[in-house]
Amino acid sequence: MLAGIRKSLKPEGKLLLIEYRGEDPEVAIKPLHKMTVKQVEKELTANGFRLVQNGQFMKIQHFLIFGKDE
Repeated sequence: MLAGIRKSLKPEGKLLLIEYRGEDPEVAIKPLHKMTVKQVEKELTANGFRLVQNGQFMKIQHFLIFGKDE
């Protein structure tokens, strides 16, 4: 799926992910539905993306913007 998203993005296109914080045990969401920044980066960099912005303004979620790694 990530390969298809990457292929469809324009060169300057961005992918925004909002994920529940896997690092925070206080986030009352099943672990299956949470991810750490490290997990997200590992998966996306393996599929040709690079982290552009890590917004730190959401209390229980990550706001992560990725661009294509050309």
